[in-house]
Amino acid sequence: MSLTGRFITFIIKVLLKILCKVEGDKLESIPRQGPLILVINHINFLEVPLIYTLLLPRKVCGISKIENQDNWFLRILVKEWGAIPVNRETPGVSTFKEAGKALKEKKMLCIAPEGTRSGNGVLAKGQQGVVFLALKNRVPILIVAHYGAENFWHNIKRLKRTRVTFVVGEPFMLASEIKTTKDIYQEMTDQIMVRMASMLPEGYRGVYADMKIISDKYIRVNFNTNYFIEKEDSYFNWSKSGSGKKSVKRPSP
Repeated sequence: MSLTGRFITFIIKVLLKILCKVEGDKLESIPRQGPLILVINHINFLEVPLIYTLLLPRKVCGISKIENQDNWFLRILVKEWGAIPVNRETPGVSTFKEAGKALKEKKMLCIAPEGTRSGNGVLAKGQQGVVFLALKNRVPILIVAHYGAENFWHNIKRLKRTRVTFVVGEPFMLASEIKTTKDIYQEMTDQIMVRMASMLPEGYRGVYADMKIISDKYIRVNFNTNYFIEKEDSYFNWSKSGSGKKSVKRPSP
């Protein structure tokens, strides 16, 4: 990141501390580095700068709609924060290649499967891109759900801070014992989204309000750790709040 990028990031971080009150101490449990896909819900503009600044110095990159290139300030942020531009109507092969490259570089790739802002925080139907990336690159998924950001504009008009709550799930891998079809991709996507819904208050669950459909059919929690051990334990280096030390946590194979 350039000096300009560091300065802009610092200003944004200060502004967010003034304007928002963040709750969610489990953010500290997010790994120090990838390869990892962070799956988030997309409420408005607020979650991107919040997640990016809260997770520093972790290397996080996101997917940015190509329209952001039309705004000079957002264009600078996209470049400095290493975001991957995407045409939401017709996402190209290059987008998936860039995402795969970021994961190979041990970055955390932040994706919102809904693909567009809800505005009110209520979950909409998830798209299948996150499943494709997770399976193709053989990387784990970590769900980070949040709520409260939908009140930002209402609060700022009243000079009130916005309370934003983050809920961090447990990492898992996707796997299928049969050939993956379009229907299976959608099933996997729905399993990711319904897990996210279970982490949110009922009023935010939207099309995933039915908790009965949660299944472990394609979910592997106690996945084989050999891949990550070969990657210098990159995934299981967890940070301890305030200590700056690292510990290693490996689930049973």
